[in-house]
Amino acid sequence: MLQTALRFSHTLLKEVTQEGNIVVDATMGNGNDTAFLAELVGSTGYVYAFDVQEQALINTEKKLTELGLRDQVGLFKQGHETIDVTVPKETSLTAAIFNLGYLPKSDKEIITKPDTTKKALDALLPRLSPKGRIVIVVYYGHIGGEAELTLVQEFCQQLPQEDYSVLTYQFINQKNNPPILFCIEKK
Repeated sequence: MLQTALRFSHTLLKEVTQEGNIVVDATMGNGNDTAFLAELVGSTGYVYAFDVQEQALINTEKKLTELGLRDQVGLFKQGHETIDVTVPKETSLTAAIFNLGYLPKSDKEIITKPDTTKKALDALLPRLSPKGRIVIVVYYGHIGGEAELTLVQEFCQQLPQEDYSVLTYQFINQKNNPPILFCIEKK
């Protein structure tokens, strides 16, 4: 059976992330990806997790504490556009994930934006280690979502093939704008 975008994103991250790695959850949301990454990097690794909403931090901290994973995660109540000033430039990142759109079961007016997403991607690329991956899951069925999808598509298409491989994964016969996954792998 074909994997959903969420399940496939975890497959892609699991293939490259090991204990002791440093990774980024650019949109922590309810903490599912943050917890997944924290398990992968173990107690010797570190996860930088970003979100602008207080509820996202509360939900994520609760989940991490319950799972015994809180120590290896830095929770930042700030947008992913601050990765450049939050993650030291010399940090080598193995993986990063974005779930673009809005926080499920919350204010649908608070959405990720193309300009902040581009800043985050620009900050991540030079920090990405060889064979490292950035996974971007774009939920675009809301006002503003199409603009962000366009930004991600154009950003990925313009990456030089000598330096990066880029995959896109989507279901093309489903209703209601199923998410589209992009994976950037540094060569």
